[in-house]
Amino acid sequence: MEVTAKLRYARVGAQKARLVADAVRGKDVNEAIRTLTFMKKKSAYMMKKLIESAVANAEQRKVIDVDNLFVKSITVDQGPSFKRMRPRAQGRAFVVQKKMSHFNLVLDER
Repeated sequence: MEVTAKLRYARVGAQKARLVADAVRGKDVNEAIRTLTFMKKKSAYMMKKLIESAVANAEQRKVIDVDNLFVKSITVDQGPSFKRMRPRAQGRAFVVQKKMSHFNLVLDER
């Protein structure tokens, strides 16, 4: 039985977050949390919290053995962008896009 968790509108770029997602895809939950704990990326902390949330969802349901969970799939999709103006030379303006991501996590029993 699958357990899902989502994190939407995370303030990190999708391309940067996918690097972290690739590191934990297919791993055991305990091993994934251990890996994310020592990664020096902003999205690693977010994914660690997301995995812990999905494990808590599984415990709440009481239909799945929490010790046998693994990361079945984790996807990072691009969300909307904040658009901010940055002043440049000679009165021009430069658009800075502050990107967001949507994380989708599926845990399953091995």
